[in-house]
Amino acid sequence: MAKGFFQLFAKNMKKSFGPGQYQANGIQVTCIHCQYDRFEQGQAQLNTALATFFNFDFANRSAMILTCHRCGYIHWFGKKVRRID
Repeated sequence: MAKGFFQLFAKNMKKSFGPGQYQANGIQVTCIHCQYDRFEQGQAQLNTALATFFNFDFANRSAMILTCHRCGYIHWFGKKVRRID
């Protein structure tokens, strides 16, 4: 029984950290370049010149990015996206 639990746990962990499908504002995200629907999620900082000048980059907002798992095109989102698989 424990072996089955750990196999299922490992499978779900791998799935949650790998590429997945996402929704933005209730609409499923597909790559605008190749129409694929699997992405890897990340974040990027939206730097401003003034904050950088005063060394306050940490105070800038961040954007959610989804990188297409097929072609590598990077999609930027100013609001939260939700993983759906």
